[in-house]
Amino acid sequence: MSNRIAVYPGSFDPITYGHLDIIHRGMKVFDELIIAVARNSEKKSLFSIDERLAMIRDTIGENGKVRVDTFDGLLVDYVMSQGARVILRGLRAVSDFEYEFQIAQMNHSVQEEVETLFMMTAVPYGYLSSSIVKEVAALKGPVDTFVPPAVKKALQHKLGRNE
Repeated sequence: MSNRIAVYPGSFDPITYGHLDIIHRGMKVFDELIIAVARNSEKKSLFSIDERLAMIRDTIGENGKVRVDTFDGLLVDYVMSQGARVILRGLRAVSDFEYEFQIAQMNHSVQEEVETLFMMTAVPYGYLSSSIVKEVAALKGPVDTFVPPAVKKALQHKLGRNE
């Protein structure tokens, strides 16, 4: 049997408990899960690539089933280069599905060997996004229930709120 490898792509700016829910559940399905941070110059990020990688690694800890990496260019090319054939995507609500469905169809038309697996986010995280977390943190709201302690600390530092 060959290794079942999946790529979980995203900006992870920052990583949230919703992302971690998908990661932990994905580790139960796949032999290896690659958390692939997109290098998207079009998107204005709060955290640099290196900061995001550090937060993810700090949050995940040492785990032989998970690898953290970056990529640019076409996701399907990256997936193939890693020996994977599955893209893992989390869905929060029906509103996510339409966009994700279009991307999955495009990815499949570009590279037929690559499939997209959608995993529903657990109910407590159905509303959670990195954008909402950044907004709450910027407005000095509590983020403890949204992100791990290391991410909360990084948000406070980045936003000049050393508490």
